[in-house]
Amino acid sequence: MKIIDLHCDALLKLTTLETVKFADDARIDTNQKRLQLGQVEAQVFAIFIHPKIPQHQQFLEVVRQIEAFHTHVLQTEGMVHITDWAQLEQLAPHEIGAILSLEGCGAIGEDLTKFSAILDAGVKLVGLTWNEENAIAYGAEQDASCGLKPFGKEVIQLLNERDIIMDVSHLNEQSFWDALPLAKHIIASHSNARTLCDHPRNLTDAQAKALVNHGGHIHVVYYPPFIGEEATLAHLVDHVEHLANLVGVEHIGLGSDFDGIDRVVDGLAHAGEAQNLVAALRTRFSEEEVLGITSHNFKRYVKKAATR
Repeated sequence: MKIIDLHCDALLKLTTLETVKFADDARIDTNQKRLQLGQVEAQVFAIFIHPKIPQHQQFLEVVRQIEAFHTHVLQTEGMVHITDWAQLEQLAPHEIGAILSLEGCGAIGEDLTKFSAILDAGVKLVGLTWNEENAIAYGAEQDASCGLKPFGKEVIQLLNERDIIMDVSHLNEQSFWDALPLAKHIIASHSNARTLCDHPRNLTDAQAKALVNHGGHIHVVYYPPFIGEEATLAHLVDHVEHLANLVGVEHIGLGSDFDGIDRVVDGLAHAGEAQNLVAALRTRFSEEEVLGITSHNFKRYVKKAATR
């Protein structure tokens, strides 16, 4: 069953590992061979710049990761750059869609020109922060009462003007609530249910409901610390089931976080094992519902977004 995965960090590895090969390098969880094996038809590749990198170097690192996307990912035969969501419906059976996202806007400082340049590279989803504070908002590890900053409103306005999806997965609570009513298109690309696992990276029930009421989607993440003390495939499906019961299964999708995680669920170690999750979903959901969770829900979401 085909899968659309809204988050991986392969670009970071492609810019830091030596003699790396995207096609089949075993150090890349989402290499092309594994994407094919796992039946991933579209993969979002995040641009992630660690906040410990000096500010004056961060934009250059963004450029390096965009370059890696082009020289490693897109130069691999069968990988197709998705710059228009309509392309998802046009992929040939042997092709895999490759989509750029930006995980945190710290690298732009307070410079909308830099931000526009990044978006011009074909970025389709943008998270305002990673876990830290930046000039836009506060991340998940910051004081939950600190919210969106004035510059953040300018950033969201630009996203709206360009019909780019705002990703809330790494925002702290107040920034989430401040940004929610301002965003035209909104999603949580890799977050689970805080009711089942009390972690600041997960969504409260109130957040999940508000996100979907605003037209958004929630994509569950495979990282064990966001699943719970026990992190099996069944426990990950518990999060899917909880969120589906809360907001409707038609608003749920997948966002692995492969290549950005240091622990994995048994049987879900890399993209090549993604069909094990599909099998686990089939134990709780109908075939039509599983089709929705794996890809169809997101396709409907972006099709609807195109008309807004």
